[in-house]
Amino acid sequence: MVTFFSQTASRLGLACALLVSAVLPLSAMAQSYPSKPVKIVVGYAAGGAVDIVARTVGQSLSGSMGQPFIIENKPGAGTNIAVKSVIAAAPDGYTLLLAANALAANMALYQPAPFDAERDLLPVSLVGRVPVVIAANTAVPFSSVAKLIEAAKAKPGALAYATPGNGSTPHMAIELFSRAAGISLQHIAYRGGAPAITDVIGGQVPLVAVNALEALPHVKSGKLKVLAVLSLSRSSIFPDVPTIAESGFPGFEASVWYGFVAPAGTPKPILVRLHAEVQKALQTPEVRERMASVGGEVLPGSAEQFGALLHSERQRYEKLVREANIKPD
Repeated sequence: MVTFFSQTASRLGLACALLVSAVLPLSAMAQSYPSKPVKIVVGYAAGGAVDIVARTVGQSLSGSMGQPFIIENKPGAGTNIAVKSVIAAAPDGYTLLLAANALAANMALYQPAPFDAERDLLPVSLVGRVPVVIAANTAVPFSSVAKLIEAAKAKPGALAYATPGNGSTPHMAIELFSRAAGISLQHIAYRGGAPAITDVIGGQVPLVAVNALEALPHVKSGKLKVLAVLSLSRSSIFPDVPTIAESGFPGFEASVWYGFVAPAGTPKPILVRLHAEVQKALQTPEVRERMASVGGEVLPGSAEQFGALLHSERQRYEKLVREANIKPD
């Protein structure tokens, strides 16, 4: 009996030792991370909405984690170049992607699907969202969604709107809006929000759908007017502009969301540490004020919530792309 107890205790001690030896490196990994600069890949050009958000949060993370968070812009192929580069990166926490809606949409938009975001990437943390706005050249003879619908119904398919590209979040948003309103608009796709806005200001196209951040400076300068904000509540930067719900379409909302993802296989302790640090950054006055100044809001929450959002957005875009027969540029 004594011998049995001794052997059992010995085995139990060995098991505990193995467990501790397995846990300690993971704990040490989280504590020592990061020990070198971290790269944040952005699938859009410098100066755009996602780039600005990445730099704002990256600066806060640099201060709290003691290492530089370096932004690397990799535009092209509707962000697929950037996404694939992160999927192929070492899963060690030193390469992250600040993703937006395209991460969910591109799996339906491009065939065959260029990646499976739910298999190839891991959610770290949502960051925030910025609503899409419908804006117009100031010479356009209507200043409300009701009048826009009236003009569109008078000449079906004649009224044109510009977007940052086929399958972009603003394009998808206007497709959904058009279906809800029972109108037909002519879509003109550009390679980015800036050229789309330029042509609307120049009078080549009457309407543009972009995120609030990109529209803001041109509204301030008097070159654009916003007809509606596609959010649940009024925007802090356009407080006098009605929401799409106030314009007669309750429950309709379209925003550009932003969130950090990491390559599949990234160690859990590093993901947990990153999530915690991003959550802390979202609580700082600097990040909150920066997001509010561009018409957005921070979105604190768990990594699981971000994963659920990615899944639901994937399903929503799959349905819209199929029904509207949307093709990438």
